[in-house]
Amino acid sequence: MNTISPDQSPEKYEDKHVHEVYEQIASHFSSTRYKPWPIVQRFLQELPSGSVGLDVGCGNGKYLTVNPNVFIVASDRSENLVKIAGQHRPHSSVIADNLSLPHPSSFFDFAISVAVVHHLSSHLRRVQAIAAILETLRPAPEPEQSGPDSKHVGGKALIHVWALEQKTSRRGWDEGDEQDVMVPWVMKTKSTQLSNEKSETFHRYYHLYRKGELEGDVAEAGGRVVESGYEKDNWWAIAVRNK
Repeated sequence: MNTISPDQSPEKYEDKHVHEVYEQIASHFSSTRYKPWPIVQRFLQELPSGSVGLDVGCGNGKYLTVNPNVFIVASDRSENLVKIAGQHRPHSSVIADNLSLPHPSSFFDFAISVAVVHHLSSHLRRVQAIAAILETLRPAPEPEQSGPDSKHVGGKALIHVWALEQKTSRRGWDEGDEQDVMVPWVMKTKSTQLSNEKSETFHRYYHLYRKGELEGDVAEAGGRVVESGYEKDNWWAIAVRNK
């Protein structure tokens, strides 16, 4: 089980066990992240041409090239990952914290948050992170105003997080296991003078979402889930912002 010591704030805890780690492993991490998750690819490819949106916690920016007909403002806490994402023109990338996004409210057509929210170390902070994303979206009209066949549903966000239910994966987590865990990242490097390889292990904090938990967090954040599901060790939800 992972715990935060009483004298340590969540911000400092995440700095040590999330942000500092990704700054150190950015290049190695980026080299392993190139294939998009199918649900994220589908979400982006179904967007209308000319849509403008956000990739919050963009990592190396691998989703910026999925749909050339939309424009994305990407952001991440890691300066080194933002530099890598910045190579994907014409999209823009900025350093930003999920809990204080530097974007106008009620403006964007869409947002994606892939493997980000689960790095927040408390329930409140995870809900606040989702709320911050929803706040940037164009509000959805009330169901009675939009009608059953209306396509004017406002902006929508795709939230994608690690699942607790991973019993068929190499990690083997499942219902009943601890939800707050430290996950190792092993970075191997070759010596410039010797042919042997050396490795260094970093540990990252994750909150593993159980079934139904993500939908609950979205509702608590002021959103409405329009579609959700499970995709290979991950839970995902597509949500719109309530007025």
